[in-house]
Amino acid sequence: MDSFKALLIEECDGKVSSGFVQMDEGRLDAGNVTIKVAYSSINYKDALAATGAGKIIRRFPCVGGIDLSGTVIESGDARFKPGDQVIATSFDIGVAHHGGYAEFARVPGEWVVPLPAGLSLYDAMALGTAGFTAALAIVRMEENGLRPSKGPVIVTGATGGVGSLAVDMLARIGYHVVALTGKESEADYLLGLGAAEVMLRQSLDLSKIRPLDRARWAGAVDNLGGDVLAWIASTMEQGGTIASIGLAASMSLNTTVAPFILRGVSLLGVDSGYIREPYRSGVWQRLASDLRPPHLAAMSRRIPFDDLPATFGEYIAGRAKGRVVVDIGGG
Repeated sequence: MDSFKALLIEECDGKVSSGFVQMDEGRLDAGNVTIKVAYSSINYKDALAATGAGKIIRRFPCVGGIDLSGTVIESGDARFKPGDQVIATSFDIGVAHHGGYAEFARVPGEWVVPLPAGLSLYDAMALGTAGFTAALAIVRMEENGLRPSKGPVIVTGATGGVGSLAVDMLARIGYHVVALTGKESEADYLLGLGAAEVMLRQSLDLSKIRPLDRARWAGAVDNLGGDVLAWIASTMEQGGTIASIGLAASMSLNTTVAPFILRGVSLLGVDSGYIREPYRSGVWQRLASDLRPPHLAAMSRRIPFDDLPATFGEYIAGRAKGRVVVDIGGG
């Protein structure tokens, strides 16, 4: 293996910075599966890590990128052999273990999933952690009894990567989806993904959240946390299910027990980072079949590796929409 290009995140005098460097095989992290990376993606977490806007990185220096797809070139894990196309996301990738923003990666085999039939390496990164998280939220809600016949499902932060994919997936399998967004200009985009209704966050009076408000939702996928999640809890139907998957607005949650003990509402935590097999592969199989978003191509765009640093600002400024796939070596 010759030297290869990587986006390395470093810290000096308490200041975090990132930039392209040349690395060699000796600088790869420990692991028993070595992968020639084809594609990665950009998640909000990646932008926070690479710019230092959030305390995401747990070890410096670290190659960024919590997602990668590519081809195995060397394996000490019997489940994988050279030539296999694979996906690796989550765990410590891109935060405490060199990640997907490099032409080669080496990771433990238990972090690797075979590419399901029906998905390309590009598709896998158009989905990435965002798609996996959205699908995991749906699976968890289904396990809790949610069905399209139960009533509408609200998705918050609907124009983001996870939100867009959740809207698309839920609409595909028959749910009446209400997309909540602060971006009035993106209403047509959300309706195009299958949302039955678009609700503006500005229309909510979050200063007066009642313990129990008018019941409206059978299910909810919440990317925001904070007061929006508290409002959602107060407006759930009897036996409703909330999947909490993000904290884009706030890590805090100020609510009462009323929705949970008087309406039997379930608040499900969705941890896409460390869930293991066989659950992980099962969710990816769903993403390649009934949960495959029909508008995946329309909501994703490809950028060359060189353009990666300049794109992080869209996420930090809240201007990102849909999914960005980074072409590392996919061609």
